[in-house]
Amino acid sequence: MLEVRDLEGWYGESHVLHGVSLDVAEGEVVTLLGRNGAGKTSTIKAIMGVLPKRKGSIRYLGTETAALSPDRIARLGIAWCPEERGIFASLSVRENLTLPPVIAEGGVGLEEIYTLFPNLKERLGSQGTKLSGGEQQMLAIARIMRTGARLLLLDEPTEGLAPVIIQQIGRTIRALKERGLTVLLVEQNFRFARTVADRHYVMEHGRMVDMIGNDALDANMEKLHGYLGV
Repeated sequence: MLEVRDLEGWYGESHVLHGVSLDVAEGEVVTLLGRNGAGKTSTIKAIMGVLPKRKGSIRYLGTETAALSPDRIARLGIAWCPEERGIFASLSVRENLTLPPVIAEGGVGLEEIYTLFPNLKERLGSQGTKLSGGEQQMLAIARIMRTGARLLLLDEPTEGLAPVIIQQIGRTIRALKERGLTVLLVEQNFRFARTVADRHYVMEHGRMVDMIGNDALDANMEKLHGYLGV
């Protein structure tokens, strides 16, 4: 579904991605693991077209997207849930949830979203500023689920959240996989990542340094600890 080859990226004069290549097959959940500053979020931003300068090849369902604008990339069926969540503070939960346009059939319906995230149903009239961090993360994920996008990019969805919320997000990702959706997940918490992912790419200093299948994590734990410093 997604093929990235020799991806380079810059913020101004700062060269942050150095020949990144990765593949995500349809229906997979794949994680990008690495320390802070490894290039994980920059890779996601490059895929979405919001990195200021990039070169290389990014193909989604066979279409080259590296030269496309973010809005055109989104309408192809790629949705991004950024680390900062992007909740509109002045809008209610209902308004935030229904604001993004539906780009294709097959999105998750509102009733199913309310089943996955019952907190949101209880807070439909609340403003974005009134939500807890966990509720904001639920809303940010739910908002892209209903668009009909087939590839979801989730950037650090568990960061700073309580264990019970992390478990709920894990259940949601597994439910998305069961629906046939594809997820590229940025994570530092590999203990969470291993509960949802099929494969794990490891990044260091803007480079892809390893790929480990989920079933091989235990055998590679010492190496993974070296990469992540955990």
